[in-house]
Amino acid sequence: MKDPVYIKSFPNGLTLHLVEEIPFAELLQVIGDKFEDTRRFFGKASLALAIEGRFLTDAEEIQVLNVIKQHSDIHIICVVSKDEATNKKFVKAIAQIDKKLSREEDGHFLKGSLKDREVLETDTSIIIIGDVEPGCAVISSKNIIILGGLYGEAYAGGNGQPGAFIAALEMSPERLKIGDFKYKAGEKRSLWGERHKTQARVAYVKNGRIVFDAITKDLLSSF
Repeated sequence: MKDPVYIKSFPNGLTLHLVEEIPFAELLQVIGDKFEDTRRFFGKASLALAIEGRFLTDAEEIQVLNVIKQHSDIHIICVVSKDEATNKKFVKAIAQIDKKLSREEDGHFLKGSLKDREVLETDTSIIIIGDVEPGCAVISSKNIIILGGLYGEAYAGGNGQPGAFIAALEMSPERLKIGDFKYKAGEKRSLWGERHKTQARVAYVKNGRIVFDAITKDLLSSF
């Protein structure tokens, strides 16, 4: 049998190729051994992860991430499809943002979209792997990163933290608030339903108002 698990790198990320032929429990053991063997090589890198070759349920994917955490010092920023050009570009930017988040004592991930008028409120910075749909809201005392589309509402910097920001792969919010500054989209600005391809953007406060800029390394270094 071919190697049941092998790891390849791509810019700011790793591809984990898994075979279908062996039981999942056995596969987890092999994954743990692989990452233990490469612990010193990868060090404490912050990377995205792409999984190929085998379909995993959400529960199985979480188990894989837990095994990687136990057997390496790698910080997995997010799980992406390596072949999506938009994701690859965004991951490069998120890797820069993650350096800022990694210096904080707290912060967490949510895997899944907010829908059906859900509201998520947290005292930490948060990365959402999914969409924030219209009518939904995410509220953070610190920063918000959305690996998907922001079509609802987002409120960041509620603790008065200077330099708070909101970043999204697709930025088309109904409302934003960063600190004491507010933004409300006009009816024509919403891209929900049209789903046009948009550029990853970050919203932040500049000269007393909320502005939207394309995410770049130079821009992120200013936060």
